[in-house]
Amino acid sequence: MMGIFKKLIGQRNGASISNPSKWLIDLFGGSSESKAGAIVNEKTAMYYSTVFACVRIISETIASLPLHLYRGLPDEGKEKAVSHPLYSVLHSIGNPEMPSFTVRETMQAHISTWGNGCAEIEFNNGGYPIALWPMRPDRLQIEREKMLGDVGDRRSGPLVYRYTFGTGEQVVLPSSNVLHIPGLGFDGIKGYSPISMAREAIGLGLATEEFGARFFGNGTHPGAVVEHPGNLSDPAFKHLKSQLAEKHAGLGKSHRLMLLEEGMKLQSLGIPPEDAQFLETRKFQKSEIAGIYRVPPHMIGDLEKATFSNIEQQSLEFVRDTIRPWCVRWEQYMFMKLLTPTERKKYFIEHLLDGLLRGDITSRYTAYAVGRQWGWLSADDIRALENMNPLPDGQGKKYLTPLNMASADQTGHGTTKQ
Repeated sequence: MMGIFKKLIGQRNGASISNPSKWLIDLFGGSSESKAGAIVNEKTAMYYSTVFACVRIISETIASLPLHLYRGLPDEGKEKAVSHPLYSVLHSIGNPEMPSFTVRETMQAHISTWGNGCAEIEFNNGGYPIALWPMRPDRLQIEREKMLGDVGDRRSGPLVYRYTFGTGEQVVLPSSNVLHIPGLGFDGIKGYSPISMAREAIGLGLATEEFGARFFGNGTHPGAVVEHPGNLSDPAFKHLKSQLAEKHAGLGKSHRLMLLEEGMKLQSLGIPPEDAQFLETRKFQKSEIAGIYRVPPHMIGDLEKATFSNIEQQSLEFVRDTIRPWCVRWEQYMFMKLLTPTERKKYFIEHLLDGLLRGDITSRYTAYAVGRQWGWLSADDIRALENMNPLPDGQGKKYLTPLNMASADQTGHGTTKQ
């Protein structure tokens, strides 16, 4: 069998096992070259400014959200469980070398590129999580441990995570020691790499960027042409060239008056159709990549169709349709992996999205006024939403009731049908 394999390899351009042909790489799904000719993988894709912007926006937004561990109260309320060892890990210090922001930003960036974000969970002697250590997805293999059944058959066991360090040393971690947050995937275990799924779109974007860079770096495109009715001698040509360069070349001389002699004519050149098409392709690719990551165009610097009203609406949609699903994913996996079954009965983990959903100051204060007047917000509730301390002596804990409103039982009108 191995001889046949070597023979197949050798049939194409003298390829070998150490240097296989492109057709063989494609056959086994290992090629990262797009049809546009650009190499697309999780590293090269980040060189594309639109991909980098989208990954950065989502990762920084998720990491910047306040993340709290809450304890449920008997009256269905909640309070921050600041005394729990996990609270500091989630809210402030992710591990001795990274704040919580960096840990979450790194993991979200991994999810947005490789499709999976993993961190080793460090426990103290009491069994509580005290640190999260992000692991690079390109060095991680997720497998199912093979277990031998009672009658000799092979069956799948629990998940294990095999991590390879830069030194080549490997460590195998049980699933209980790894916080794994996958992106979209069809087996529920591993997420698909967004870079691989959008390889052609990203490859086209990289190809147009490279084309533009080479065009302006090596090519030449005159903005105007000077026509002479006759033939210039070498001295006359050199004289004309030096005069044009001296008086009209450079940004500071772009608006000077040009005097032409001997019947010469100046003809201005516009943008050729192929260059205009190149610019349109670049615009479309930016929009397409932003759509893949569900990032509004104005957030990646595309303000062509932006207005004051639609930017605010798109920002709210970004929170609702992009950030909130990620937050739910994070919260549920952390709830499963960082809390024991007993703790899950009284603790829960939650992001605070209120800051992202807040409108301008006039809209906020109008909403506060409605809530205060109709009795579901107290002064302290409003002050907390504005990151202010409560009023002294419990003055802000009282709720108002409109004078012309009363409950049905107090007016003598029941709520049940007679």
